[in-house]
Amino acid sequence: MNIQALMKQAQSLQKEMMKAKEEIDKMEFTAESSFVTVKVNGKKEIVKVTIKPDSDFEVSDVDLLEDMVQVAVNDALKQVDKVTEQKLGKYANGMPGLF
Repeated sequence: MNIQALMKQAQSLQKEMMKAKEEIDKMEFTAESSFVTVKVNGKKEIVKVTIKPDSDFEVSDVDLLEDMVQVAVNDALKQVDKVTEQKLGKYANGMPGLF
């Protein structure tokens, strides 16, 4: 195979990867932990945090609320990583962590 063919193949692969990454960036992922819901986009930016009212919740429970937000955010970000690996992992050819 000549250099020009390799370059053309690499450019084609790069375009496919960019298209897949753009798809992921536009997706939204939602995770829930008790009465906290977190929505993030494929860029790992928090889009929305929703806290469902609970008559049992008191101001003194702020530590619990913080923990629930953390769990929900981490779960949503793991969803982004999973979809990114599914869509872009084939381009990494055994190079985990590339994306």
